[in-house]
Amino acid sequence: MGSTLAEKLVARAAGLASVRAGEYLTCEVDLAMFHDSSGPRRLQPMLERLGARIRHPERVVLVIDHYVPERDEESRRIVRIAREFGAGAGLRAVHDAEGICHVVLPRKGHLRPGMFAVGGDSHSPTGGAFGAYMFGIGATEMLGVMVTGRIWLQVPQTMRVRFDGAPGDGVTAKDLMLFLIGRFGMNGGAYRALEYAGAAVSAMEMEERMTLANLTAELGGQVGLVAPDATTVAWLAQHGVTGVDPAPWRTDDDATIDADHAFDAAAIGPQVAAPHSPANARPVAEAAGTPVQVAYVGACTGAKRVDLRAAARVLRGRRVAPGVQLMVAPASLDDLRLAEQEGSMRALREAGAEVLPIGCGACAGYGGGIPPGATVISSTARNFRGRMGPEDAPVWLGSPYTVAAAALRGAICDPREVLA
Repeated sequence: MGSTLAEKLVARAAGLASVRAGEYLTCEVDLAMFHDSSGPRRLQPMLERLGARIRHPERVVLVIDHYVPERDEESRRIVRIAREFGAGAGLRAVHDAEGICHVVLPRKGHLRPGMFAVGGDSHSPTGGAFGAYMFGIGATEMLGVMVTGRIWLQVPQTMRVRFDGAPGDGVTAKDLMLFLIGRFGMNGGAYRALEYAGAAVSAMEMEERMTLANLTAELGGQVGLVAPDATTVAWLAQHGVTGVDPAPWRTDDDATIDADHAFDAAAIGPQVAAPHSPANARPVAEAAGTPVQVAYVGACTGAKRVDLRAAARVLRGRRVAPGVQLMVAPASLDDLRLAEQEGSMRALREAGAEVLPIGCGACAGYGGGIPPGATVISSTARNFRGRMGPEDAPVWLGSPYTVAAAALRGAICDPREVLA
């Protein structure tokens, strides 16, 4: 009997020839990532109480992204702790105010197919876009990884989702994932490895695959995986990772798949998720005409280079509607640089966008900017009550195309109308 991609990745980390879903194993961690919010301020006191040190500092990546730029004394304290921890612990990889951790990690060449990695953030499954087994853990589990270099897990069953065909113009990975979350709910992939496949996925750029893997968290999955291919190899080579062999990292034809779903990507249109859950997803037509006061293009699911390009395509040569505040927070310095080179940032600024600092920002409710009571449409991953700050600000989710179209019209609309 063959193995799934998830089983192959776990077997390698456990030092075994093969594993099966349901087994409990201890795995060697190749890489552990945490950020200023989830890491040092929680880990440092626990390490001190134990009198312990980080076993493999060369395997640890610290990203300072949640509380930068520092806006008050509390954020300054959190960032100071992170910076002092990174220097004192001898970490070789500290990325300070360079962008959101899930985007910075691959852009700085830390990921490759076959790796087994953990992250101190729930959207850590983003790493699965590169054929790495990566999932989010809490501070106590991260303490164990820091001290021992290992973690235990139960090998998950695999739920495969195939998107056949090709998405229509103005339809993105964000739309496909909102469609899935609306169909299966936020527990639809509970503790499963979700593997994304099919012609639509094979044709995606890496940034779009990252969005697929990232939003696995909203399905309750442990990991979201895309089998590496020539696109993966080429992207990694551009970011300093060479010598990658994708061949071993794919699901065997005779592997056991717990659930197998296939959808025609061409039949899925733009989606939005109504407040206050990603599971409230529906076709954008069902929300058309809903007035918005804030449009936010940001976060690890909505402000990478391709996302900024999509929003700029809608708004180039146009202006946002009167009374709408369009905010743009690029996902990383690299994405900002590339978007500047492509002209996307210029188009967004000329349309009336306020460009915010690099980082998690309003996605995590940090930094203000969302007026109380304002209706928001956002390219972020979550729209829980109070997630972006004010408890009374209802947040709709959509793709960068949909967010930009709403900013243009002053109300939610199908982005294909303005693209045409």
